[in-house]
Amino acid sequence: MPRVMLILPTETYRATAFLQAAAELDVQVVVASNEAPTLASLMEGRVLTLDLQHPEDSAERAATFAARWPIDAVVGVDEGSVLIAATIAERLGTSARNPATSIAATRDKRLLRKRLAESGLQQPRCVAIDAAARAEDIDSAVAIAGLPCVVKPVDLAASRGVIRADDRAAASVAVRRVAALLGEICVDGTVPPLLVESYVDGAEVALEGLVHQGLLEVIALFDKPDPLVGPFFEETIYVTPSRLDHATQDAVIAVARDAVSALGLQHGPVHVEIRIAADGPVVIEVAARSIGGLCSQIIRVDCDDAPGETRSLENVILREACALPLGAMHMQDSACGVFMLPIPTGGVLRSVHGVERAESVSGITGVTLSIPIGGVVRPLPEGDRYLGFIFARGDTPVAVEASLREAQSLLEVDITST
Repeated sequence: MPRVMLILPTETYRATAFLQAAAELDVQVVVASNEAPTLASLMEGRVLTLDLQHPEDSAERAATFAARWPIDAVVGVDEGSVLIAATIAERLGTSARNPATSIAATRDKRLLRKRLAESGLQQPRCVAIDAAARAEDIDSAVAIAGLPCVVKPVDLAASRGVIRADDRAAASVAVRRVAALLGEICVDGTVPPLLVESYVDGAEVALEGLVHQGLLEVIALFDKPDPLVGPFFEETIYVTPSRLDHATQDAVIAVARDAVSALGLQHGPVHVEIRIAADGPVVIEVAARSIGGLCSQIIRVDCDDAPGETRSLENVILREACALPLGAMHMQDSACGVFMLPIPTGGVLRSVHGVERAESVSGITGVTLSIPIGGVVRPLPEGDRYLGFIFARGDTPVAVEASLREAQSLLEVDITST
């Protein structure tokens, strides 16, 4: 029976899905987290407390642990855990692992842009600047990136801290705003740089895939029907299969495969964001993890090695990591999608009405609120949470999108400003 170490930050959305998948597979789990569970003293050999901010130290601690309780695979479940997972796997010498340097390039957008540029892949022009950059430095960066431009942190995800600026004054304001956010997040006082990138006009898609021995297999290609034009880039609807023409889809998949190769990724999930510009697909982001939030709930996979068996995304990720049987993958549903509910304003969440009405809409398979009533909410670009998720399945992507929009329109959100 394989033993897999799951890196589970206490704040992650993804713990339940991965633990359920491990139980389905009868895989032994070691939970590694930044906080020890209440019953840790009764779970010898099954829990490990790590400082997720220090991968090398955590790798040494994990190696000491594994000398007594061997580990066959290490899996990071989200953006904040993939680098430490890769560092530990490298230290332990597990069979299915990515080079830590490759994962680091997905976590630092400066390294990502450098790796992709070396491979000649089309991507935004970009300049790294200090968070405390002077006005003339910002002007110089804008001159290289062009207008409109996008200001973003080098190491955050889910569009957090990403702002479009249409002129130099707006770019300066964006830099100061993102720098303030980073100053708030970085409690040790070390604020990382920012990127100023050219804005790429065009529809955006997301590719969900699994890499095995360096080869990317596509699980789903998601359209994002709502235009992402800024000033903030709050994602809402994902729907698959894509309605792009086959030639464009093939071009997107080819670019994603080239990006995976350029980064040297060998194993595990990838989530790639690509814009369809006038002159072809442009790589925006490459993340070495699965789709964020609770969105993976819509992904149900059929595999050639087990016809008729439904597998979750987390199931196939753990199978690949643990070298369990895994055939070619196909989405089970004709069409499916998710609506990531945006937070309209900051304050305290007082109520959400209409959930039962939304759940009764044809095609809707579930509505989940991810912030409790009474919780403090904060919209993008500073926020890092969605209000909740609506899930749908249907015969066509058009029908799924319509169901999602109807369900969302029935929700009434009451937020008291603070």
